[in-house]
Amino acid sequence: MWLLLLVADQLPRLRKLWADGGYRGKFIDWVKARWEEIEVEITLREPDAKGFELLSWRWIVERTFAWLSAFRRLSKDYEYHLQSSEAMIYAAMIRLMLRRLAQKAPT
Repeated sequence: MWLLLLVADQLPRLRKLWADGGYRGKFIDWVKARWEEIEVEITLREPDAKGFELLSWRWIVERTFAWLSAFRRLSKDYEYHLQSSEAMIYAAMIRLMLRRLAQKAPT
Protein backbone atom coordinates (compact mmCIF):
# COMPACT_ATOMS: atom_id res chain seq x y z
CA MET A 1 0.00 0.00 0.00
CA TRP A 2 2.90 2.32 0.67
CA LEU A 3 4.01 1.91 -2.94
CA LEU A 4 0.63 3.10 -4.17
CA LEU A 5 0.91 6.14 -1.89
CA LEU A 6 4.28 6.96 -3.46
CA VAL A 7 3.34 6.56 -7.13
CA ALA A 8 -0.36 7.42 -7.39
CA ASP A 9 0.31 11.14 -7.84
CA GLN A 10 2.91 10.38 -10.52
CA LEU A 11 0.42 8.30 -12.53
CA PRO A 12 -2.44 10.67 -13.38
CA ARG A 13 -3.91 8.24 -15.97
CA LEU A 14 -4.18 5.37 -13.47
CA ARG A 15 -7.81 4.29 -13.45
CA LYS A 16 -7.75 0.58 -12.63
CA LEU A 17 -5.75 -1.71 -10.35
CA TRP A 18 -5.74 -5.47 -10.64
CA ALA A 19 -5.05 -7.22 -7.37
CA ASP A 20 -4.72 -10.74 -6.02
CA GLY A 21 -7.52 -12.32 -4.00
CA GLY A 22 -5.59 -11.58 -0.81
CA TYR A 23 -6.39 -7.89 -1.23
CA ARG A 24 -10.14 -8.24 -0.89
CA GLY A 25 -11.87 -6.16 1.75
CA LYS A 26 -9.93 -3.37 3.45
CA PHE A 27 -7.61 -2.68 0.50
CA ILE A 28 -10.53 -1.83 -1.78
CA ASP A 29 -12.01 0.48 0.87
CA TRP A 30 -8.61 2.08 1.48
CA VAL A 31 -8.14 2.85 -2.25
CA LYS A 32 -11.70 4.21 -2.61
CA ALA A 33 -11.20 6.50 0.41
CA ARG A 34 -8.09 8.08 -1.12
CA TRP A 35 -8.73 7.96 -4.87
CA GLU A 36 -12.36 7.88 -6.00
CA GLU A 37 -11.37 7.59 -9.66
CA ILE A 38 -9.33 4.38 -9.24
CA GLU A 39 -11.23 1.10 -9.59
CA VAL A 40 -9.85 -2.05 -7.94
CA GLU A 41 -10.52 -5.35 -9.70
CA ILE A 42 -9.72 -8.56 -7.81
CA THR A 43 -8.63 -11.53 -9.96
CA LEU A 44 -9.81 -14.79 -8.44
CA ARG A 45 -9.55 -18.43 -9.41
CA GLU A 46 -12.70 -20.38 -10.01
CA PRO A 47 -13.64 -22.07 -6.70
CA ASP A 48 -13.86 -25.52 -8.30
CA ALA A 49 -10.64 -25.19 -10.36
CA LYS A 50 -7.87 -27.73 -9.82
CA GLY A 51 -4.25 -27.25 -10.80
CA PHE A 52 -3.04 -24.35 -12.91
CA GLU A 53 -5.57 -21.80 -14.11
CA LEU A 54 -4.75 -18.85 -16.34
CA LEU A 55 -6.06 -15.69 -14.68
CA SER A 56 -6.75 -12.60 -16.73
CA TRP A 57 -4.15 -9.82 -16.42
CA ARG A 58 -2.20 -11.65 -13.71
CA TRP A 59 -0.55 -13.73 -16.38
CA ILE A 60 1.09 -10.60 -17.82
CA VAL A 61 2.74 -9.83 -14.48
CA GLU A 62 3.86 -13.41 -13.88
CA ARG A 63 5.28 -13.67 -17.41
CA THR A 64 7.20 -10.40 -16.98
CA PHE A 65 8.68 -11.60 -13.68
CA ALA A 66 9.77 -14.80 -15.43
CA TRP A 67 11.51 -12.80 -18.17
CA LEU A 68 13.27 -10.64 -15.59
CA SER A 69 14.41 -13.59 -13.49
CA ALA A 70 16.32 -14.91 -16.51
CA PHE A 71 18.85 -12.12 -15.90
CA ARG A 72 21.42 -13.14 -13.28
CA ARG A 73 21.42 -9.87 -11.35
CA LEU A 74 17.64 -9.87 -11.20
CA SER A 75 17.24 -13.54 -10.29
CA LYS A 76 18.00 -12.69 -6.65
CA ASP A 77 17.85 -9.44 -4.74
CA TYR A 78 21.54 -8.59 -5.15
CA GLU A 79 21.22 -4.83 -5.38
CA TYR A 80 21.63 -2.74 -2.23
CA HIS A 81 20.19 0.49 -3.60
CA LEU A 82 16.72 0.76 -5.07
CA GLN A 83 18.04 2.90 -7.93
CA SER A 84 20.46 0.12 -8.95
CA SER A 85 17.67 -2.42 -8.97
CA GLU A 86 15.45 -0.13 -11.02
CA ALA A 87 18.28 0.49 -13.50
CA MET A 88 18.82 -3.27 -13.91
CA ILE A 89 15.10 -3.77 -14.61
CA TYR A 90 15.19 -1.02 -17.25
CA ALA A 91 18.30 -2.54 -18.84
CA ALA A 92 16.75 -6.01 -18.92
CA MET A 93 13.49 -4.79 -20.46
CA ILE A 94 15.35 -2.68 -23.03
CA ARG A 95 17.37 -5.74 -24.01
CA LEU A 96 14.20 -7.81 -24.38
CA MET A 97 12.54 -5.16 -26.55
CA LEU A 98 15.63 -4.68 -28.74
CA ARG A 99 15.94 -8.43 -29.36
CA ARG A 100 12.30 -8.60 -30.43
CA LEU A 101 12.62 -5.58 -32.68
CA ALA A 102 15.78 -7.01 -34.26
CA GLN A 103 13.98 -10.25 -35.07
CA LYS A 104 11.25 -8.35 -36.89
CA ALA A 105 13.61 -6.10 -38.84
CA PRO A 106 13.83 -6.80 -42.58
CA THR A 107 17.17 -8.17 -43.76
